Amino acid sequence: MIEVRNIKPEMPVVCSQDGEFAKVDHMEGDKTIKLMRDKHGQHHFIPLSWVTSTDNHQIKIDRPGDQAMKEWAVSAPIT
Repeated sequence: MIEVRNIKPEMPVVCSQDGEFAKVDHMEGDKTIKLMRDKHGQHHFIPLSWVTSTDNHQIKIDRPGDQAMKEWAVSAPIT
């Protein structure tokens, strides 16, 4: 199980192909990671359920970067 307390600002987010595609801004609640702004100034959000590990001071997710970027949200989910 992933410990939310291990997810820190500016940690790199790494896809299943080992490429970094984002950095953590902060946790949005206890189930959503808010990512730092992209080159267009847009924040994105990914669910904690995508995270497979927080080893080596990075967030590893369970999908390729291109798939993650198609599926991430541009607003925080309403809880």
